[in-house]
Amino acid sequence: MNHSLTKIPLFQALENSQHILLAGAGGGFDIYAGIPLYFALKQLGKTVTLANFSFTWLDHTTAKEVCSKCYQIEAKDIDQSGRNYFPEKFLKQWLAQQKEFPALYAFDRMGVQPLKEAYIYLQKKHQIDSVLLVDGGTDSVLFGDEELLGTPQEDMCTIAAVQESGIPTQLLASIGFGIDHFHGVSHFRFLENVAALAKEGGYLGLFQLTQEMPEAQHYIKAVHFANQQMPQAPSIVSNSIVSALQGAYGNIHATTRTIGSELWINPLMTIYWCFELNALASKIEYLEAVKDSVTMGDFNKKLAQYRSGLKQTRPYKQLPI
Repeated sequence: MNHSLTKIPLFQALENSQHILLAGAGGGFDIYAGIPLYFALKQLGKTVTLANFSFTWLDHTTAKEVCSKCYQIEAKDIDQSGRNYFPEKFLKQWLAQQKEFPALYAFDRMGVQPLKEAYIYLQKKHQIDSVLLVDGGTDSVLFGDEELLGTPQEDMCTIAAVQESGIPTQLLASIGFGIDHFHGVSHFRFLENVAALAKEGGYLGLFQLTQEMPEAQHYIKAVHFANQQMPQAPSIVSNSIVSALQGAYGNIHATTRTIGSELWINPLMTIYWCFELNALASKIEYLEAVKDSVTMGDFNKKLAQYRSGLKQTRPYKQLPI
């Protein structure tokens, strides 16, 4: 791939792709953070299938389980748990209003091995040649030796599963710089890791959304739609990014879920940071140790064992600016 100032490397890496699996890596609303990418890829003539590591109680919905712990989501599906938490269904409904009807899947919370099998199933069913993971936040780019890791479980299960899936092209885009401060992530360490990946050629640069872009407008409208459907559980990450897109700055709280903490809504939140997944995975020190996990409990146990064996960690550090 020949990099050029006039081209975005992430889309260059997908130039020869025909059918892309766009998947939320970290659970909850991560797939919403991929909405601008979905519309951009469709504009380029790509076929796009959607998936999301889910916090929905999928076995309490009417969604069809197409393989173990992997459910195909339809707009008509019903949440029977009483929680009214089903962001994937509401995304499917919103997309239908835009006359968009991609296949959309949700993965139940599980360890690496069954998640890998689910990705392999989707690859075969849809002839997937590329997977683009989306992380709302930056903790997917932590290597494991940082003092604080944020909430890495879902991100790392996804990264490990996709790396082992055999899908030829594997990429990750992270959006929401600064959001994970809410979970104790050091963005000094994030940038240090980006530099390490850049040194080895695994960093594909960055690009930014502005609210004037049609793709960003779709994102804003989809998040507002989800807020209306699930007023009790608005996304902290996506609402923060939308606030930044609309010009908010500083300690701005779009939802009551963050009241009592100090936020830094800022223009950097609307940047996609892009990586080759294999390069990133090679830097995540505990990934090999968790690859045989079956349940999230297995994953957490193996991560705790890795962390307890560290002789030292890179201490939390604020950006020196």
